[in-house]
Amino acid sequence: MLSVKTRMSEIIQKQPEDATYEEIIRELAFERMVERGLEDSRSGKVISNDEMQHRIRAWQK
Repeated sequence: MLSVKTRMSEIIQKQPEDATYEEIIRELAFERMVERGLEDSRSGKVISNDEMQHRIRAWQK
């Protein structure tokens, strides 16, 4: 597994030369959100689609 510093460097290096600070930060944040989601999935911290639909309906009220 790559170190956090190495993975961040890879993501930054893949950005275009004219990428803004905000764009780079957004890419780093997106990568972290995806990684957290995968960690949750691997550890069984998931809910069904039905439960998610129920929660969304509750938020919309």
